[in-house]
Amino acid sequence: MKEEVRRKHIRLHMEGALTARDKVGVQDFVLLDAYTSESAFLENLRKRFRENLIYTYIGTLLVSVNPYQELGIYTASQMELYQGVNFFELPPHVYAIADNAYRMMCSELNNHFILISGESGAGKTEASKKILQYFAVTCPMTESLQIARDRLLFSIPVLEAFGNAKTLRNDNSSRFGKYMDIQFDFQGVPVGGHIISYLIEKSRVVYQNHGERNFHIFYQLLAGGEAERLASLGLERDPQLYKYLSQGHCARESPISDKDDWEAVCGAFSVIGFTEADLENLFGIIASVLHLGNVCFKGDRQGCASVPDTHEIKWIAKLLGVCPAALLEALTHRKIEAKTEEVICPLTVELSVYARDAMAKAVYGRTFTWLDFTQKTVIGLLDIYGFEVFDKNGFEQFCINYCNEKLQQLLIERTLKAEQAEYESEGIEWEPVQYFNNKIICDLVEERHRGIISILVRTVTRHRLRVCHGQDEECIRPGPATDLSFLEKLEEKVGKHAHFRTRKLAGPKGRKRIGWLEFCLLHYAGEVTYCTKGFLEKNNDLLYRHLKEVLCRSKNSILRECFLVAELENRRRPPTVGTQFKNSLSSLLEILISKEPSYIRCIKPNERKEPSKFDDFLISHQIKYLGLMEHLRVRRAGFAYRRKYEHFLQRYKSLCPDTWPHWHGPPGEGVERLIKYIGYQPQDYKLGKTKIFIRFPRTLFATEDAFEFSKHQLGVKNPGHVQRLSRKKGIREEETSSHQVRSPLAWSPGSEGDQEEKVGGTDHTELGFVKGFINRDKPLCPDNEEFVLLVRKNYILNLRYHVPKNVLDKSWLRPPGILEHASNLLRRMCTRNLVRKYCRGISAERKAMMQQKVVTSEIFRGRKEGYAESLNQPFARSRLDESKINPKVLQLLGSEKIQYGVPVIKYDRKGFKARPRQLLLTLRSAYLVELSKIKQKMEYSALRGVSTSSLSDGILVIHVWPADKQQKGDIILQCEHIFEVATKLAMLIKKEHAVRVVQGRFYISPGREGTIVFETGEEDQVYKDKNGQLRVVSAGKKT
Repeated sequence: MKEEVRRKHIRLHMEGALTARDKVGVQDFVLLDAYTSESAFLENLRKRFRENLIYTYIGTLLVSVNPYQELGIYTASQMELYQGVNFFELPPHVYAIADNAYRMMCSELNNHFILISGESGAGKTEASKKILQYFAVTCPMTESLQIARDRLLFSIPVLEAFGNAKTLRNDNSSRFGKYMDIQFDFQGVPVGGHIISYLIEKSRVVYQNHGERNFHIFYQLLAGGEAERLASLGLERDPQLYKYLSQGHCARESPISDKDDWEAVCGAFSVIGFTEADLENLFGIIASVLHLGNVCFKGDRQGCASVPDTHEIKWIAKLLGVCPAALLEALTHRKIEAKTEEVICPLTVELSVYARDAMAKAVYGRTFTWLDFTQKTVIGLLDIYGFEVFDKNGFEQFCINYCNEKLQQLLIERTLKAEQAEYESEGIEWEPVQYFNNKIICDLVEERHRGIISILVRTVTRHRLRVCHGQDEECIRPGPATDLSFLEKLEEKVGKHAHFRTRKLAGPKGRKRIGWLEFCLLHYAGEVTYCTKGFLEKNNDLLYRHLKEVLCRSKNSILRECFLVAELENRRRPPTVGTQFKNSLSSLLEILISKEPSYIRCIKPNERKEPSKFDDFLISHQIKYLGLMEHLRVRRAGFAYRRKYEHFLQRYKSLCPDTWPHWHGPPGEGVERLIKYIGYQPQDYKLGKTKIFIRFPRTLFATEDAFEFSKHQLGVKNPGHVQRLSRKKGIREEETSSHQVRSPLAWSPGSEGDQEEKVGGTDHTELGFVKGFINRDKPLCPDNEEFVLLVRKNYILNLRYHVPKNVLDKSWLRPPGILEHASNLLRRMCTRNLVRKYCRGISAERKAMMQQKVVTSEIFRGRKEGYAESLNQPFARSRLDESKINPKVLQLLGSEKIQYGVPVIKYDRKGFKARPRQLLLTLRSAYLVELSKIKQKMEYSALRGVSTSSLSDGILVIHVWPADKQQKGDIILQCEHIFEVATKLAMLIKKEHAVRVVQGRFYISPGREGTIVFETGEEDQVYKDKNGQLRVVSAGKKT
């Protein structure tokens, strides 16, 4: 009877309480009931993040959310706790992944790898560091091995300095893939390791987007290098002096301490074992890259390039140990080898700039590869950039996302293969899994002869680069092909592919989202649009033979290792960047396929790196791009949970009297007896050869809750037995004390004398404060000292809650009379601090815009209506996105970079007919554009000035010189952003009083003369009146 009651209690408990998991969620997403729901996935992640539980499993895959704060979960005691423990016995942790990989390697004698991926700033590098630290602390160690361990650990800050940079998403973004191998002997003792770097983003050396920086090492050297070292390298401390460091307009960033980082890197160099000679050669190469960026070229009448100032050339030659004359010639000439002779041909300025940048990228890229710290392998650790989707995605994002497509393909294939193998080995029927096979996208990118990379290579080879007089690579030079022709070739070859779209191929709705020079790929994680501008140039990466010869003869020992003379004997064209990337990825995948996998997916919870902030939209985006839902569907297909009979029986045997306290038969039979006793239904489970498979998470949760209930009942009946078991197993349980701890400040009733003394003391204190209040205005004395000190303290404590938050906030807590002087001083200090903070927070771009506003004030203040209303409207960098400009126009502009663009209305000189145009401003000229045609070009040197009226209209007249026969006369424009356009024009024309503000009317000439009349009226109008004049009516009062 009692047994029947106990069984009912267990079953009732199984049907009930899952509420314990409501607060912190489940620690394995596989146990989610609504496993296909992204909102359920997100909610579970949110619950755990709020409780500082940053790790969650999907089977054996670890999802890690960056907490942006120290959580105290990486201590030596934590490492000890996870050492040698069954994977699912303890809460999810990066140490569990590391320990599981180590134990699998030791027990099964096979190689293993851990793949860490995620968005920039999600914590990939930190995760790899934690794994290395775990191996360093928990594995057996000798003195010689400790040295090897330290070298491996200290190589990370060196690689970060040379391979990481500030991007828009992350101040310390890895711009390369990092594969670390750690070798163990047969006893599990680490005996060496090595690091291989993959796919460094070389284009960053010569160009950075706005708001981004070059690689850290350049800024660290300038900020932290000794004065003597900088002098010997020919460098100044100011990074703004170097072209390669100043393009992003954020050379100095307050969150980044380049000086402190330099000290850390120097310390790492000494541990790794770099000699002084190595460092001298290495820093010489870094400095030479900066000098290269400052080499300027000038064209002569024939268009041939020369270097007017050879100061930088001399420094580069000295630092690299090459001949200055040979270097100068290689930068401005190319060598063509015919059958029997060599011909030296001059380069144009454009080609010389290309040669200079190619040399900088080659020198830096090969030096970075030289930094690989090489020994041997067995547990591999891959930290590689995750899927990248920006507002503008270029060649770099295309390569990175192709890499992630391949890794996703590997993950799904390996997960499916492992699942199928486990089912087959356990004798359970395999149920086919429906999933998105991204092989179709991988083929679209990489398929031989027909993939995007092959088309890009052929475009570069046949069009952009053409061969002159034979097969020598020096005969190759940029030709007529463009990024647009590459896009057209893509439309021709892969335009019918279901996962490829361009503006031309998309439907009416899709065209709005795709620019003229863009194509869209439907990746496994969603749609990404890529801009082809720069694809051909970045893919080319050709270093001319003439420059190679100079570098091969370098006296710098590092460069001699990087540029071998044997290269000059190879007459084949060098592979393009896309081909190199594809080959590197193939070799990486070969390494990974030969090893057993573990996976860590890192998630960034918010853009501002704030602790405890959970941005649903951003995290949903990452869940999608990391392929987590797809992985969960594959992992969850069939059965949610599986466990060996021994482990399942050991944990839950107390739920059945037949298996408690000991089961003496085969474990499988014990498990079968146990689950029948507690009421499992046939559809809930399957029994394999060595494991039980449970289909639904609720079945497991109910079993776990019943176990907790049973454990409590056993503890009540026999507490001594439970304590002995706990000690025997070494379980260290935290006790939550129910005792009330008495505060030392709490009052307890004592004798009457004590109470009388307390009352007397209170009266004395009150009288003292009354006396102090009466004498508050007198100088500090014993009568008012206590009162004044209390007033001061209270005011300061209250003031901290009323401190102004910004410069415009003029509020201030009113002080007592005795503290007015101190309050004024504090207010002044606070204001200065806010002003300093505001000034330091102004970006270079915003500062430039504010300077433009100053120019606007000098031109228009008190002269033109609407100026006061325009003050709070910030200027824009441009009013036209490049995707709105026809690519043929961009092609016609060539190397001229658009500084500003705006849509305008142009009024013809004949009849004043209105025509929509685009006004594009470059550093040298203004262009009027209609669709794909440049209708008019106006060089600033040929302009007399600009005129606008004193009313609130948007009319702007650009005046040309009468003697200029190339122009048809003054140009009449109307634009919405009149103050912005006039200011930018004035600053580019660089003439004193370039803009005139006129009243009433003015005349336009040369060419067909005319008159513009300005007046006020009820509504804005622009029309041709009966007298043939252009009449501009503005609604508002005349100035």
